[in-house]
Amino acid sequence: MHIDFAPLESMTDDIYRRIHHAHFPGADRYFIPFVTPTQHRSFTPKEKKALSPLSNQGISAVPQVLTRDADLFLWAAGEMGEMGYGEVNLNLGCPAPTVTGKGRGSGMLRDPDALKKFLDDIFEKAPLPLSLKTRIGFSELSEWPALMKIFAAYPWKEVILHFRLREEFYGGAAHRDLLPEALAAFPMPVIYNGDVFTAQDGFTLLENHPSLHGLMMGRGFIANPALAREMRGGAALNKEELRAFHDALVQAYVERYDPITALYRMKALMHYMACCFESPEKARKALHKAANLPAYLRAADQLFALPLCDSPAFYPDHTATKWR
Repeated sequence: MHIDFAPLESMTDDIYRRIHHAHFPGADRYFIPFVTPTQHRSFTPKEKKALSPLSNQGISAVPQVLTRDADLFLWAAGEMGEMGYGEVNLNLGCPAPTVTGKGRGSGMLRDPDALKKFLDDIFEKAPLPLSLKTRIGFSELSEWPALMKIFAAYPWKEVILHFRLREEFYGGAAHRDLLPEALAAFPMPVIYNGDVFTAQDGFTLLENHPSLHGLMMGRGFIANPALAREMRGGAALNKEELRAFHDALVQAYVERYDPITALYRMKALMHYMACCFESPEKARKALHKAANLPAYLRAADQLFALPLCDSPAFYPDHTATKWR
């Protein structure tokens, strides 16, 4: 069973990756949130920090690139190869308007001809193996057969498929009914992504689709950091280890960032982790309202005084309040 941790911008940074791996080993790989190379062929200080081998010591990390420019992609891939990475992942899944409005991420799915030209160019000179993370179309499911045919023609190391359209963002149910067709179409390993929130979700997918290479989990992993361990037959999440994990993150963020940045980093994570507790509404409101770290920590104490759910997990309807 192959399990990957999806990249979530502003959450799964190098601090989170290292601390998660130390407290909850079980993920095979951590995908680094995408970098966007500029015309100056440079990475920002933040991107350099994220990509640095020193920031990812002891874990298996995969860099991800978001661009519509083949030359910039190849430059970034070359730099990543020099850093020692063994593959580069192409992001064709990000649905953010600031990304798709520039024709990047899932915005590239709107123009199959331009997409094919881009893929021809990057595969002609790729300095190391490439993998793909994509959605199944931009606005209509009818787009997927043609896109699938395009993608299947290239020698990807693997393809990671999020079974939603860009227009669906993260709402509604993922279109799992399209998975069998994709497994039949792609000659390379396929990894499923989308709405895997419990160990049973993962078991069901793998049992129903034995040719599936593995799973990538994002929101479900943030909510229940022990999810990979559970899927591998290990112990369920317990409150003591979750508190130790939480406190280690707070300490590391306070050491690196200013107090307000540390506060909002933790709020973003607790948007999901609060789902693991029974009746967390009052504590969640207190976390949401916290204007400083002392207030946040008091609200966190309130949350951790609650019992965990019998099956700690994230579901979209658990968190109506958006914190980010």
